Amino acid sequence: MHLKRKRFEFAVTGQGVREMIGQMAITQTVSQTVSQTERMVSKPGRVLSVDVLRGITIALMILVNDPGDWDHLFGQLDHAPWNGWTLTDTVFPSFLFLMGASIIFSLQSRIARGNCKGTLAGHLFARAGKILALYWVLAFFPRMHWTIRWFGVLPRIALCYLLAGLVLLATRRVRVLVAIIAFLLVGYWVLLRWVPVPGLGMPMRDIPFMDQNANLASWIDRGVSSWSLRWLHTGTLYRKTRDPEGLLSTLPAVATTLLGALAGMWMLNGQRVANGMRRMRVGLAAMGVAGVAAGVLWSRWFPINKNLWTSSFVLLMAGWTALALAGCSWLIDDRPQPWPRWLRISSWPWLVFGSNAIAAFTVSVILVKVLLFFKIADSDGDKNNLWGVIYESVFARNGSTNWTSLAFAVSFVVICFLPNWWLWRKKIFLKL
Repeated sequence: MHLKRKRFEFAVTGQGVREMIGQMAITQTVSQTVSQTERMVSKPGRVLSVDVLRGITIALMILVNDPGDWDHLFGQLDHAPWNGWTLTDTVFPSFLFLMGASIIFSLQSRIARGNCKGTLAGHLFARAGKILALYWVLAFFPRMHWTIRWFGVLPRIALCYLLAGLVLLATRRVRVLVAIIAFLLVGYWVLLRWVPVPGLGMPMRDIPFMDQNANLASWIDRGVSSWSLRWLHTGTLYRKTRDPEGLLSTLPAVATTLLGALAGMWMLNGQRVANGMRRMRVGLAAMGVAGVAAGVLWSRWFPINKNLWTSSFVLLMAGWTALALAGCSWLIDDRPQPWPRWLRISSWPWLVFGSNAIAAFTVSVILVKVLLFFKIADSDGDKNNLWGVIYESVFARNGSTNWTSLAFAVSFVVICFLPNWWLWRKKIFLKL
């Protein structure tokens, strides 16, 4: 059996898992974990619930992107084909939401250190540029090639970080931010619903509303790709006729990031007043319930769709993330020290992932590419990549199933965790 990768964004190896895990001294790890977690708790201004939820998001991102066999998946561990949503569809918007909160924390810290707006803007541009540079480095690994995607997860993160950051640098007034978010979400709905698609016609009159290919967002993506392929000989689309991280759908993704920024502002305010943490968590929970309700209601006219990043999808995912953040904050933030042992141990792996999210992402991508690049010939002379060899020989010796595919993905998450664990022990925290 020769396994083909249908997509890639993160990854892990299955060989040597038992040996590597066996070398870990569990008791020593737990004691170091407890002490390091306590040191992080004591750092002023740090919101550990955001780190923990980011770590859960990164781990889930690696899990759903790296099954052993794409033909054997549990339904919730794959994206919805078009309209609708699954657990997998919550990952990317949750990351952007948390990034929005982190932008607020970063701006607040830098402003307190006396940074002017020019310096802050320079930092935003520099970090967005570094994220794009990382995308290019990973795109050209392990060998140079010319035809790549302009769009993708990292380019969207870079654009959302830059655009949302510039908005927050210009204003942090809640009413203004709410108005900008509403403008982005309603404006995007108007564009997809009432603007004719050139050469195809008016949605719901000449073409179905939100057809997979006959929609304004996909038309713009095809136009960008066509121009790029003609003049630059590069710039393919993920789905040939459309791209889930396309240009127009980045606008509502910026709204997702700004909603996270509002949550971050609310969390900062909660740290400044007496009994503020309790009110902060109630406010986050209320924001979550309102977001879920608004998203479900709007979906009657504007279906929930991750590929197009519809406005109803934005509200629904922001709502779920706000609820998850409220829950994490209730468990972690403002809890008297020392923490219960069960909490220190259970929160540790997510803190390890969340404190070095870029490292976890980079390691997973490199591992995927290495496993897919190198091939081994079997007894019949047929070549299979290392991914397929490891999966078939270790996990699917008696045939591939949903469970064997999931076991590979879980092992892959563990392997990606190990470099982060080493960085954590060395107190190294990588930032772009």
